[in-house]
Amino acid sequence: MSEKKLTTDSGIAIEKVYYPSDVPQGEANEHPGEYPYTRGVQADMYRGKLWTMRQYAGFSTAEESNKRYHYLLSQGVMGLSVAFDLPTQIGYDSDHPLAEGEVGKVGVAIDSLEDMETLFKGIRLEDVSTSMTINATGFILLAFYVALAKKQGADLKKITGTIQNDILKEYAARGTYIYPPQPSMRIITDIFEWCSRELPRWNTISISGYHIREAGSTAVQEIAFTLSNGKAYVQAALEKGLDINVFGKRLSFFFNAHNHLFEEVAKFRAARRMWAKMMKELGATDEKALMLRFHTQTGGATLTAQQPLNNISRVTIQTLAAVLGGTQSLHTNGYDEALSLPTEEAARIALRTQQIVAYESGAPDTVDPLAGSYFMESLTAEVEAKAWELVHKIDALGGSVHAIEQGFMQDEIARSAYEYQRHIESGEKIIVGVNKFTVDKEEPVPGFKIDDTIRTVQTEKLNRLKAKRDNEKVQACLAKIQTAAHGNENLLPWVIEAVEQDCTLGEIADTLRKVFGEYK
Repeated sequence: MSEKKLTTDSGIAIEKVYYPSDVPQGEANEHPGEYPYTRGVQADMYRGKLWTMRQYAGFSTAEESNKRYHYLLSQGVMGLSVAFDLPTQIGYDSDHPLAEGEVGKVGVAIDSLEDMETLFKGIRLEDVSTSMTINATGFILLAFYVALAKKQGADLKKITGTIQNDILKEYAARGTYIYPPQPSMRIITDIFEWCSRELPRWNTISISGYHIREAGSTAVQEIAFTLSNGKAYVQAALEKGLDINVFGKRLSFFFNAHNHLFEEVAKFRAARRMWAKMMKELGATDEKALMLRFHTQTGGATLTAQQPLNNISRVTIQTLAAVLGGTQSLHTNGYDEALSLPTEEAARIALRTQQIVAYESGAPDTVDPLAGSYFMESLTAEVEAKAWELVHKIDALGGSVHAIEQGFMQDEIARSAYEYQRHIESGEKIIVGVNKFTVDKEEPVPGFKIDDTIRTVQTEKLNRLKAKRDNEKVQACLAKIQTAAHGNENLLPWVIEAVEQDCTLGEIADTLRKVFGEYK
């Protein structure tokens, strides 16, 4: 009888047992905090400082989200992570006809600097690290944040946080883009340039594999496509004449954590090694510009609506994968997120999961705890080798932008998603509570509901804002943005000036639509 063949979700064969001969030569002697950073970006990792515990939150109005932020901070969250609603993500104010039915649903509605002030009421921006999951309109949300920091009297040199600002994965996997790739890349390099001077501790981009994985990619595809996108951003910045040793230090990454504990840890270790090699090839010499620093979120796509309390166990495994893999920052999903936005209780349990791993599991006590395992070292090398194969294919197509324009990444992700679903439906892949160990009757889980009247509330706020602001100054600011967009000037100073004069997100996004057009 032949033995059953086992593989990871990336198709990497898992041997029955591993031996020293399976470990690639030389790697056992690598030190954490040293090139190529396989074992972590800090010599002492969590013995010196735990990862930043974030909870991704944002819903309804700025007032409601502000209450949740204060609650999370009181429960021990170390950094805020803002979710924005769909209209905000694609550059429409809440009163736009296309915003109907979407205002405040998957995140908070932010139309103006006033909304941003309300969102952070009672929170000093100098005292908190804020991550904002925003891409096409990331430059406008950053402008709101900077304008608010200035109003608070903050020292911009001390402001810390991250904007996702990763448009390439939007074309490949997620879809919340506005402008075509080339002008979008220009906006991103404008942010790199402006922040390197004015906001030196801000992470200017969070190059995201998370949504690539959510769309159905494998772990190998997630890091290959993400690092290729990162390479494209670096090349665009180099073409603009920026110093890789300056902007390279502020690049960060955002990865997913799924259920295969060992493949996920191997993925994180391989990604660090690959990025260090890539950046060295691109000319980086500063050690901080060679380091891959990343935020992790547990896998939304792995959560099930069936027997949702099982998701607490899934999130625990994923939390361990992120911590054993050396993440710098972590968000844990609520067990009810396959049904609705997380309730306060689900958000608290998710945070407690991180705290239990941090303070009770022993996982943070030593650096890179799985290092030296024959299985782990072999798997890390296999993940890296397969990811390089994909990176070289993308390079042969002319890089990420061309690979996306030709549909290469999209097709690869779609194929993997189809295969994964096929394995679930055939029973080859067991999902507990879905295709095995099911129950006849489930107790309903109370969901979190968003009131549809939010759009009316936001529209009234916009009407009041437009009635009291100086509309001549507004038009002058928008005209300056349009002129800068036609030329080569950095857009950020003009956008910051515009939001300080109460221009809205939609007005700024529309001004650039006139210049850049929209990507279809």
